[in-house]
Amino acid sequence: MDAMAPLFSRSPRPRPADRMVTLVGKPGCHLCDAAQDVIEKVCAETGASWEKKDITEDAELHRKYWEQIPVVLIDGAQHDFWRVDPRRLRQALGA
Repeated sequence: MDAMAPLFSRSPRPRPADRMVTLVGKPGCHLCDAAQDVIEKVCAETGASWEKKDITEDAELHRKYWEQIPVVLIDGAQHDFWRVDPRRLRQALGA
């Protein structure tokens, strides 16, 4: 083993611009609209990308998240549901 090599290898944390935020919701949902407002603002500030998925068009998303919408995923992993805290979302994105 190289004496100069670090004991622990650490992967660099992804930059916010390399992250994908997904809003899982449905049309006519006021909480989904509020979550979208927060996501749009935070992603514009951080450079993160975002997308919206409709549970009424995807049986698997419907089965998984029906009782939690709106659901926010970051890079495919669940981050939040019902209400989105902008500070917490910024932190999770590494901003």
